[in-house]
Amino acid sequence: DPSRSGPYQVDPSRSGPYQVDPAVSGPHQTQDGGAAGQPPYGYSNPQHGQQPAAPPAGGQQRDLASSRLLRQAKRPPQSGWRRAVYRLSGQTINLGESTDDRRRRELIARINQPLQGCYKIAMLSLKGGVGKTTTTATLGSTFSSLRGDRVIAVDANPDRGTLSQKIPLETTATVRHLLRDAERIRKYSDVRAYTSQGPSRLEVLASEQDPAVSEAFSEDDYRRTVDLLELFYNVVLTDCGTGLMHSAMRGVLDVADSLVIVSSGSIDGARSASATLDWLDAHGYRNLVSRSIAVINSVRPSSGKVDLDKLTQHFESRCRAVCRIPFDGHLEEGAEIELDRLGPDTRLGLLELAATVADGFPQAVSRTS
Repeated sequence: DPSRSGPYQVDPSRSGPYQVDPAVSGPHQTQDGGAAGQPPYGYSNPQHGQQPAAPPAGGQQRDLASSRLLRQAKRPPQSGWRRAVYRLSGQTINLGESTDDRRRRELIARINQPLQGCYKIAMLSLKGGVGKTTTTATLGSTFSSLRGDRVIAVDANPDRGTLSQKIPLETTATVRHLLRDAERIRKYSDVRAYTSQGPSRLEVLASEQDPAVSEAFSEDDYRRTVDLLELFYNVVLTDCGTGLMHSAMRGVLDVADSLVIVSSGSIDGARSASATLDWLDAHGYRNLVSRSIAVINSVRPSSGKVDLDKLTQHFESRCRAVCRIPFDGHLEEGAEIELDRLGPDTRLGLLELAATVADGFPQAVSRTS
């Protein structure tokens, strides 16, 4: 550059740590041409009426950031015809991510946002058969397969719950056994003896399966259970029964950070979900309702005469968000759930649900000096 007057002249407009005083034009030259006993090159001298250069405000870190120094290669495509071209060309033709790929990556980033402490999610529905237990298992599996922390789903159904049937059974222990032995539990491996874990790393704490056991799962039982689990898990999902009046429900609602209200795409399912919100509003849980998420479950491509857009608008006026989960043949089987066997639209719907729930995680408090 002909405007440069020395082999090591630095642009005076730069604010990095090696900024040169514009008045200096040589390695040891000063304003009055002197050299001996003068400050090193690039340092201003207060004796000559000049102010010391202001310290850089992180400029050197920005200049050496990886995003500035490394050439940014296209991310390889993860799906569709772009991925087929990438593989068939021996990874030499990279057309980059599709819109769907970028959308998935953004959702996964939201799901993986930091979480301090334990976040408790209650899964509710007044109507049976709408897929509440299945939604609990798939949402929990989505979290546990993507996040590095521990996720557990608790079956708080006062009747014979089916949550434990959604993953391979590793133990016959139930929440009753956990409470019985609570005083002896000191570390995570102690709790692990009472749970079953699926391929996604989701753990399930089963409810009592013996119909001869008449002892109800009470509010105190639930509170003791959660007090213990939150010492070892970061996300706790509770699969509640259909009755809002049973004893454990007050404990569930009092400790919940968020609600997921599950509805079918039918009129009676939507009315039951809306009635759930009405009951919560009338019993002092209005703030919890405002943080809730409505899920319209098992939405088929042809939904018949029900206008799902209007149904969505109804719940959007009452809840924080509304998510739709498409119908999926694997989930309809009612057997153990494997995320890899779900259709792509169902997987995307679950990612959107998990990301929406994660948006409600409490923000980490920044530390100030």
